[in-house]
Amino acid sequence: MENQGRASVLAHRDFRLLFGGSSISALGDQFTLVALPWQVLRLTGSAAALGLVLAAMALPRAIFMLIGGAMVDRLSARRILLLARGANALLVATLAGLVLGGAVAMPAVYAIALGIGMATAFAYPAGSALLPQLVPPSQLASANALFMGARQLSLFIGPAMAGLVIGIHAGHGTAEARGLGMAFAIDGASFVFSLASLWLIRTATDRQPHATGRGVLGDVAAGVRQIWADLPLRAFMLYAAVVTAFVGGPIQVGLPVLANSRMDLGAASLGVLMTANGGGMLVGGFLSRVVARRAAGRLGMLVLCMDTMAGFALAALALVHSTAYGALLLAGVGVLAGIAQIAIVTWIQQRVPPAMMGRTMSLLMFTFMGIGPVSAAVAGSLLKLISLGALFVGAGLALSAIALGCLASPALRGIGTARPDGAPA
Repeated sequence: MENQGRASVLAHRDFRLLFGGSSISALGDQFTLVALPWQVLRLTGSAAALGLVLAAMALPRAIFMLIGGAMVDRLSARRILLLARGANALLVATLAGLVLGGAVAMPAVYAIALGIGMATAFAYPAGSALLPQLVPPSQLASANALFMGARQLSLFIGPAMAGLVIGIHAGHGTAEARGLGMAFAIDGASFVFSLASLWLIRTATDRQPHATGRGVLGDVAAGVRQIWADLPLRAFMLYAAVVTAFVGGPIQVGLPVLANSRMDLGAASLGVLMTANGGGMLVGGFLSRVVARRAAGRLGMLVLCMDTMAGFALAALALVHSTAYGALLLAGVGVLAGIAQIAIVTWIQQRVPPAMMGRTMSLLMFTFMGIGPVSAAVAGSLLKLISLGALFVGAGLALSAIALGCLASPALRGIGTARPDGAPA
């Protein structure tokens, strides 16, 4: 039955176009995600500069995401996605040209990172709104499963491919610049496939754009009120925000520095670490349904216990000098994250009314994308004062302590139990 459901989803021409173009683009994104931190470290040698570049990319993405959602509601999701990905393609191609031409400098890197963040703020809500227009409601679950699997697969194979492209030209000067420039160029080329697929898609909203009856601020306020009134959902949002603040930035900044300063394969080591984490998340995604079923109403307890274990694994990165050992630890963290992520998203989808789903998910993404870059900038600055090992130990033990402390919260422990009216909680 599962295979029939997937075949039936892929029978839709427009869905195949979106899925194919988006999957190739997601794979290309991994080349920039590996090459950009490496480029910054080669230009500056500064973890603080890396944190600022990540913040320049992520802050506008978080701030403008809600505005992007409002634009999608008023115009065509396909056209907004075309414009956003077109802007991304131009920006990444410009960066590739600067690197290959030996003219790259940090002001240009900051400006391009800022532009990529703004374009992505419109691409995320547009992509989320376009998918339901291409398949019947009964097939949305299969469609989302295919997209999630493709994303995890890109996380699994993309960083290793990027590390290989950069690592072939390992060293200093022109040779390494060629490898980094090629990585950015591959990402730029992947956007061309996405743009071509979007150009061929036709939806009714292209001809009949619609406007919402309420402004974007009113929609955001209604979403916040809905979440605040739902105690378990509110508790999870606050938990996610605290975890992102204490853990997200140190890991995002720390891994490139770890590969650059300690490991034997350089950029290839960073690719291996990211690949191991993506592979773990892919495995966790496959295990999630079985694990969540066995949790039988104790999803909150399960997530908090897994986060506790993940924290200890992240703290152990302080002792890592081997690419293989680091990959093993991050693969384990990925398995735990994959299980928790899919289980929690499924719980939210079952709990939240369809009319509020977009705003709820946007606010959840806003929580990660708004706090994450600030955390990354702080972590980069902290590395001027503390060692890399201390950063990993602090972040990992903070995650374990937060998760263990939250076991005392009935609202978080109760995630996944049934409401008195029989609806999922």
